[in-house]
Amino acid sequence: MSALVLGPLGTIGHYILTPLYYAISGVMLAWHWLFTTIGMDPAGGASWALSIIGLTLVIRAALIPLFVKQIKASRNMQLIQPKVKELQKKYGHDRERLAQETMKLYKDSGTNPFASCLPILLQMPIFFALFRLIDQAAKNGTAHGFMTEAQAEEFGNAKIFGVVPISASFTQSQGLLSVQIIAACLVLAMTATTFMTQRQLMAKNMPPDALSGPYAQQQKMLLYVLPVVFAVGGIAFPIGVLLYWTTSNLWTMGQQFYVIRNNPAPGTEAARLKEERDRKKAIARGDGADGSAAVDAATGEAEPTPGEDRRPAQRQQPKRQSKSQRQGKGGAKSPSGNQRSQNEKRNGNNQ
Repeated sequence: MSALVLGPLGTIGHYILTPLYYAISGVMLAWHWLFTTIGMDPAGGASWALSIIGLTLVIRAALIPLFVKQIKASRNMQLIQPKVKELQKKYGHDRERLAQETMKLYKDSGTNPFASCLPILLQMPIFFALFRLIDQAAKNGTAHGFMTEAQAEEFGNAKIFGVVPISASFTQSQGLLSVQIIAACLVLAMTATTFMTQRQLMAKNMPPDALSGPYAQQQKMLLYVLPVVFAVGGIAFPIGVLLYWTTSNLWTMGQQFYVIRNNPAPGTEAARLKEERDRKKAIARGDGADGSAAVDAATGEAEPTPGEDRRPAQRQQPKRQSKSQRQGKGGAKSPSGNQRSQNEKRNGNNQ
């Protein structure tokens, strides 16, 4: 009925959100069943809040392939920035030609400038679907997807800590100071994690050449604009939606930290730090930085590798020789006195 009232846009939204209602409610109910099986209150806010967090983890795990594409696209964008600058110098007077050559460069390098936005763009419909799921369950007890009316009523009335409704927001706190405190903390956490994630990317995984081009300006703009947008919009989000978005940001920050630490872009600060860690590990294993044996700084000799016998080599004893062998080795001895007289007589007769 609402789709007919809103017209074509409402109809399109209805067809987009309906499959998402089933997907979101199915995942949440599975987590909710798990938590109630281990003894949590089915109508309690803790079981439903943890179900939202579980939904976030499932969605982010499913988006890992897109995150990998996002990292590759961001890295390619960074590495081709010197070539983009050359095109700007060459065709700066002709914007149409500059746009054509830039798009050709993107195509030749296999770079999609919009790939870095895919994860957040795909999450927006899920975000709105969860928003409506919570809002309509709280206001009207309306069930969507796999939820029954009883489950929708429990979900809409669930309270965290027994006092903070999941459906409440900072602007609609129902007169409860505790709601505003929890909502403000979640908004600040969501804003801070968004800023730290973007800052981490720029400080650690962007080469110097990419920090002065148009791509860097775009990243700097997003660094300060996105947190402001989330902070302003966050005060109207229900507590359940803030839980989803903050958990998603924490996942992004941890996932990005792992990728930057273990597979940084060449020529970046993260790459330099990784080389230092690899060098220290090699030295700890007994290898030099180039894979050769480590050298003792004091003696200048190669240090033994782990497991190698560190005792000094024993001196090999010479073999015992007979008297005739020792005489032969030392050369012919000088003749004795009798031998000399006989030799003199023999020489006189010859004369």
